[in-house]
Amino acid sequence: MSDRQKHYVTVDGNEAAAYIAYAFTEIAAIYPITPSSPMAGKTDAWSAKGKKNIFGRRVRLVEMQAESGAIAAVHGALQTGALATSYTSSQGLMLMIPTMHRIAGERLPGVLHVASRTVGGHALSIFGDHSDVMNCRQTGWALLSSGSVQEVMDLGGIAHLAAVKGRVPFIHFFDGFRTSHEIDKVEQMDYKDLEALLDREALEKFRADALNPEHPMIRATVQNPDIFFQIKEASNRDYASLPDIVEEYMGKINEITGRDYHIFNYYGAPAAARVRVAMGSVSGCIEETVDYLNARGEKVGFIQVHLYRPFDVKRFVDAIPATCKSIAVLDRTKEMGASGDPLYLDVCAALRGRADVNLVGGRYGLSSKDTTPSQIAAVYANLKAEKPLDSFTIGIIDDVTHLSLPETEKLDLSGDGLVACKFWGLGGDGTVGANKNTVEIINSHTEKFAQAYFEYDAK
Repeated sequence: MSDRQKHYVTVDGNEAAAYIAYAFTEIAAIYPITPSSPMAGKTDAWSAKGKKNIFGRRVRLVEMQAESGAIAAVHGALQTGALATSYTSSQGLMLMIPTMHRIAGERLPGVLHVASRTVGGHALSIFGDHSDVMNCRQTGWALLSSGSVQEVMDLGGIAHLAAVKGRVPFIHFFDGFRTSHEIDKVEQMDYKDLEALLDREALEKFRADALNPEHPMIRATVQNPDIFFQIKEASNRDYASLPDIVEEYMGKINEITGRDYHIFNYYGAPAAARVRVAMGSVSGCIEETVDYLNARGEKVGFIQVHLYRPFDVKRFVDAIPATCKSIAVLDRTKEMGASGDPLYLDVCAALRGRADVNLVGGRYGLSSKDTTPSQIAAVYANLKAEKPLDSFTIGIIDDVTHLSLPETEKLDLSGDGLVACKFWGLGGDGTVGANKNTVEIINSHTEKFAQAYFEYDAK
């Protein structure tokens, strides 16, 4: 780690993402949608006040008529050699998918920061899960996951850096509300450090390929069966090399911050017999539960997924302890009618032929349903069974299809030295603002680390 002076700020996940995105963005095309709106709002405010990006220029911001227009503006900006960004969630992201296919196919380094949110099905929900980003798996965009406000600050820049160097667009996503609206005291990345990591040669090549009436070119043609298939497959090498680029940038971020990020981060007992796989904000809860269980003689571990697409099979397999006998994969989405949920199916594919590992999958946290250490412990307990329940759920009582795991014990892992307070407020009574101010005061004027999270009701 460098000997630079640490600078702490009190921000939520949205502000952390906006701060990082602003550094690399020349054009931001926006259309607000909960819970991603503050990213666009911060960008707009900073631009209006003349804040400069790493290129010494103010971000040019344009608000479109809908998310479909926002992604079209991003597409157009990228075609002219400008680095472009947008911010969205849920139904907004769904409107972007057709153009996202084009951006990926044309190998343009666009970036979307997504406060991941439930896609409306049987009902509309403004709350968080991974159903929106999972709809984007086939678009060709890389998917990079952050699990906390600090990770958003540390890893958000990798999406921009790797997009330029790897010529693949990125979605950087984090859990709606649970991360996007959680206020935390985090170490802030310095724009000078980020600027030093940018591959200027790759950037200049991107700019040189821009559409320009002074040197016209044909792009995005209509193709027939004689060549379409071959050209589609020609991108294989670049996607295969992208995990190496991301891992390289993670190593550079590690040097700056002193933290230890990898595409797949293993946490827990070196000789774990039972391992679980997940991504997003549940990671902190799992790590605390792993510590609790291992301190009591268990041998359990956890693999946190950061780069979900492209899915690096070799690095994933290498992250699994050789002693592992059973794995539970947690998805924060439900794919109706499928043989398994998305992350689970990727793990199945990665472990095909491994008869020595018992693999099950389950779901948690849909529409911001709380996930507790007791529920995490229940998943590890399920892996002890002779025939562990597959396609299970935690956090609910399923009295219809009977797939929920029972909680065998109530765990309180708050530990010593922690002060936790719960406040109730009615809309407009000032409770949220007062608590935000309190956290800011504690973090700014003491050595303590204060955190705040607000549960809203959409009714």
